[in-house]
Amino acid sequence: MNWLGPEEWQAVALSLKVAIWATLLNLPFALLVSLALARWSFPGKQLLNAIVHLPLFLPPVVTGYLLLISFGRRAPVGAWLEQTFGLVLAFRWTGAVLAAAIMGFPLMVRAIRLAIEAVDPKLEQAAATLGASRFWVFATVTLPLILPGLIAGAVLGFAKAMGEFGATITFVANIPGQTQTLPSAVYSFLQVPGGEDAALRLVAISVALAMAALIASEVLARRASRRINGT
Repeated sequence: MNWLGPEEWQAVALSLKVAIWATLLNLPFALLVSLALARWSFPGKQLLNAIVHLPLFLPPVVTGYLLLISFGRRAPVGAWLEQTFGLVLAFRWTGAVLAAAIMGFPLMVRAIRLAIEAVDPKLEQAAATLGASRFWVFATVTLPLILPGLIAGAVLGFAKAMGEFGATITFVANIPGQTQTLPSAVYSFLQVPGGEDAALRLVAISVALAMAALIASEVLARRASRRINGT
């Protein structure tokens, strides 16, 4: 990528870093929430479902502002995190990870939940009647069957994290080399005379990364399906 300038390369590298961390941090929580929504009955289930999907319906800027007043350095949660763990989120790349994770979480949950709901409960019940614990049933029966959905959810979350703009720029600003991701870099280049070429290069990289992620997800999902079907 020698044809990229230093600022452009920093934006690409930071976007990948943010998207990977957001996806990895989201996966276990998305799997747990998907299981709860698909299989469990408990008070407040519909409320949890609404909260999970709320970022899809709120303007991203509103989500970013809510993050700022909740996790800013002077906000209750943000101040506690800094004092207890030394973790600062506002106007840091770590905050970009949080914003991207929250925006991508509903997409991951929906994909994984649909995969779980497609599993025949009788298969799980059959394993349970043989004396397997709930964890063992999930690990040996449910998880292999939902693997394609898990992969699809991870790819959706990664793609959303790569393209997230509104919540990120509101929560962590647009600081070159620190919080400037691909979308915010494209926005910045389009605001200055002569920046169209740099913006076009970043757009081309965004498209290439998105296509690579989609192709990889298709390949992995097909392999997982073949393994499940034993072919």
